[in-house]
Amino acid sequence: MNYVIWGGAALSLIGLVGIIYSIWAVSKAKRAGLDDEQLRQRITRILPINLGALLVSVIGLMAVIIGVILS
Repeated sequence: MNYVIWGGAALSLIGLVGIIYSIWAVSKAKRAGLDDEQLRQRITRILPINLGALLVSVIGLMAVIIGVILS
């Protein structure tokens, strides 16, 4: 079960990187001084990345928990 724990940790790390990227991209868009419609469009493009990263992170954490329980 060691491989499930480490695989889950890797997935969680990938998800964390995606979440940090989305935070960085939104803050960069806000600092760019765009009008409301352009800012809304840019955030709309970033939202699926954020949700996907959150999903990957949750799946990784579940794999870690399952690996710890089964070992």
